[in-house]
Amino acid sequence: MKAADTQDVKNLLLREHDEYRQLVERHHQLDDRLHELTERHFLSDTEQVEESTLKKRKLALKDQMEMIVRDYAASHA
Repeated sequence: MKAADTQDVKNLLLREHDEYRQLVERHHQLDDRLHELTERHFLSDTEQVEESTLKKRKLALKDQMEMIVRDYAASHA
């Protein structure tokens, strides 16, 4: 699938697919928190663990979103 087609599917899913939209929203929330942490000059041990956990959760969410995009594209090809 071309990049433009992929973006079209993502835009469609954002409008019409509740689960996809919720995953995107959660991904943005985690990204916002991660940016807050990365702007600090020093992270406590707890914040370092949180940062690592946030990165893993974001990747897991991205994998879920991409699976939905692939499944949708395959079923509507």
